[in-house]
Amino acid sequence: MAWSSAAFAHEIPNAVAVRVLARPAGDKFQLLVRVPLSAMRDVDIPALPSGYLDFDKLGPRLPDFAQTWIATYVELYESGTRTPAPRLAATQVSLKSNRSFAAFDTALVRVREPLPKTSDNLVWEQVYFDVLLEFPIRSAQSTFALRTGLEHLAAEVVTSLEYYAPNGAVRPYQLHGDQGRVPLDPSWSQAAWRFLQLGFRHIPDGRDHVLFLLCLVIPFRRLRPLIGIVTAFTLAHSITLAAAALGFAPGALWFPALIEMLIAATVVYTALENILGNPSVRRRAFLAFAFGLIHGFGFAFTLQDTLQFAGERLITALVSFNVGVEFGQLAIIVLLVPLVSLLFRWVDERKGVIVVSAVVAHTSLHWLTDRAELLVRYDVNWTAVAIWSAVAAIALTGVWFGLSKARRPAVQLAPDSQA
Repeated sequence: MAWSSAAFAHEIPNAVAVRVLARPAGDKFQLLVRVPLSAMRDVDIPALPSGYLDFDKLGPRLPDFAQTWIATYVELYESGTRTPAPRLAATQVSLKSNRSFAAFDTALVRVREPLPKTSDNLVWEQVYFDVLLEFPIRSAQSTFALRTGLEHLAAEVVTSLEYYAPNGAVRPYQLHGDQGRVPLDPSWSQAAWRFLQLGFRHIPDGRDHVLFLLCLVIPFRRLRPLIGIVTAFTLAHSITLAAAALGFAPGALWFPALIEMLIAATVVYTALENILGNPSVRRRAFLAFAFGLIHGFGFAFTLQDTLQFAGERLITALVSFNVGVEFGQLAIIVLLVPLVSLLFRWVDERKGVIVVSAVVAHTSLHWLTDRAELLVRYDVNWTAVAIWSAVAAIALTGVWFGLSKARRPAVQLAPDSQA
């Protein structure tokens, strides 16, 4: 019996992992892309009745697949200017066990090899679709930015990108969805601007940080005490943010869960302190410093997935992110202080502080219990927690005594004793 060819199409996948390798060479920028063949939608993939791919019919159609689903969406920018459309240099189909895309040179060799044969009995769900695109460029020494634009391939697309720089450095990136234009070798200004925006956006997006700031400043709405309190908070979270970003924080899976629970606890404690008493400026500054150490780790968790976009500008990224956080905090404070002051024109100030703090305490207490339930699911190394807590307690004790000494008036000698 003679086998007749069949064809089929399929719906959008839930998740797709994409592998991209990029390298400038001479007057062209080579881009190797590997995606599951199953991510090609709304196309008829020729197959035999048995389900095996019919490469006699599939081979001539692969360039159309590559142009329709990949080449059309990829954008390359050279020194800020978008390059012309890429040339489709080669297409290939590989088994998912193939490891050629572990490095650029082996992937380049693989994509130029002959296509498999129909007799190899390959199934479309078990193969990759490999594509080589070549962009015309002026010089390999230019600065490049890439927008992969492949988020349309599935409901969730994760792109593993490696850039092979002319100096031999290999820079990995992990892109979730559409990250926009990604500088492959970011300049100082590009890194600074990107992380400044990231830091600024993080504060309004973090509800626990906003409520903590509210409880922190609501009893002190004058400029002078606020400067000291916010400065203490800034100094503290800058220390732990930098320490975590540079790898000096525990890397265990339970550590982020612990920090998130402690952040909720800082909000609860600050709100309760507002309710139960009138804290002094010095005590609130110390509290801001102590709790700022915890919040700094929370900021670092936001930063850790995006430090890849800093390239060689790690310090620039850390400083810019921190400056962005400060701008975000100042924006929140500038908005909160007039609103609270306006509220206290009609409400007794002490009662108003209690009511607002009670609402915040109620909300953050729910966060605390929810996050505590999540933490107990991890195998926490409580010995490490105790050691870190002891170190923090010693450091904070030193800060407290330093503040006390700074506030203590100098002893004036009597005239008779000066001799």
